[in-house]
Amino acid sequence: MKYRVRLDLSFASEAEASSLMTYAKNLMAKATSLNEGAVNEEISFCDLEICRHDEGLPCEKLERAEVRQI
Repeated sequence: MKYRVRLDLSFASEAEASSLMTYAKNLMAKATSLNEGAVNEEISFCDLEICRHDEGLPCEKLERAEVRQI
């Protein structure tokens, strides 16, 4: 059994979003992915994006960090 946290938070400030991303990446050493390398793998990750949905445009991915052992 594992405990999972899922967040999807939008910020007006890039500094606040980057701060949360940095905090999450610092916790990644304690996180695990499930069934890594298998067809049913679930990789733990953090994404930092510019969300333009309020402008009718898609998100732009700036950074992705994943928990991978293999």
